[in-house]
Amino acid sequence: MILIADSGSSKTDWRLIDDTGKISQQKSLGLNPYYQSLEEIQQNITSTFEASILEQINKVFFYGAGCKEDGKVLMENALKKTCNVAEVWVGNDLLAAARATCGNETGIACILGTGANSCLYNGEEIVDHIPPLGFILGDEGSGAFLGRQLINAFFKRELPEDLQERFQKRYNLTEKFVLENVYKKEFPNRFLAKFTRFLHHNISHPYVKQLLYDSFQQFFVKNVKKYKSYQENPVHFTGSVAFYFNDILRYTASELNITLGKVIESPIAGLSLFHEKDI
Repeated sequence: MILIADSGSSKTDWRLIDDTGKISQQKSLGLNPYYQSLEEIQQNITSTFEASILEQINKVFFYGAGCKEDGKVLMENALKKTCNVAEVWVGNDLLAAARATCGNETGIACILGTGANSCLYNGEEIVDHIPPLGFILGDEGSGAFLGRQLINAFFKRELPEDLQERFQKRYNLTEKFVLENVYKKEFPNRFLAKFTRFLHHNISHPYVKQLLYDSFQQFFVKNVKKYKSYQENPVHFTGSVAFYFNDILRYTASELNITLGKVIESPIAGLSLFHEKDI
């Protein structure tokens, strides 16, 4: 049995494929070795799968945010210890997006979820990459970026009056609560990203449409347009933000003469097809 995982900062999609090709799936909180310890990662996995299932796994393919350099090693060790297998492969979530959307073709693969990322993929490997720089320095267009923009506008009293009232009524936020969650608690990016639900519920409002358009435009200009061949290749997306704001994302791309390809919420289905050969 093989175990495949695609993990972002907020959630992890798991797929188990047995010798007959039967597929089962699970979801858990996101796993990111940049923010979590080996013990925390192990606890997440053992709370997701029964011990009897873990004992049947002989190969693991894990794609995740933060899985490079030291983070990759930490994740490999956590998976080997938890699943008790020798064959563990760990790659980053950007390669997962590229394999799931581009397949064996050249293209630009992007992630717009809690965080943001992008790369140029030649059908086999990533050949160019603009660093996203995280939700403090970058991550334009991501859930965390959008949440940050929205909260800033709320406290600076820049939201239109009707949105200001709706936001206050729904969340009743205080400055102290926000600052504690952003500067003192774990996963501030998750905290910020959850406010994209408000944007989705108010998608018809002109202010919300403009906020989304401006944020996606920044993503395209600061990231996608930096790849020399961006006008020659389709630009694909994975991630909840891209998926649920697909219409505005496509409109923004067309305004910049960028050809949008696939827009999918999660790459896990494509990864399952990719790894069928490994059963």
